Amino acid sequence: MKITKDMSIVEVVQKYPQTAQVFMNFGMGCLGCAAARFENIEQGATVHGINVGELIDALNKAVEE
Repeated sequence: MKITKDMSIVEVVQKYPQTAQVFMNFGMGCLGCAAARFENIEQGATVHGINVGELIDALNKAVEE
């Protein structure tokens, strides 16, 4: 399964625990915050000023490894 920008942050981390480090590396250390439960990856990236395309690429690379 490919990770997309529309997926929930929490859903991705629960399904692929190795992605937590990728989110942290991109400056999204708020995985435990309430917003992470409701925001999709694109929303979270936008709030943090992160290029969503680069983040998605890195997440999918982590899952493939």
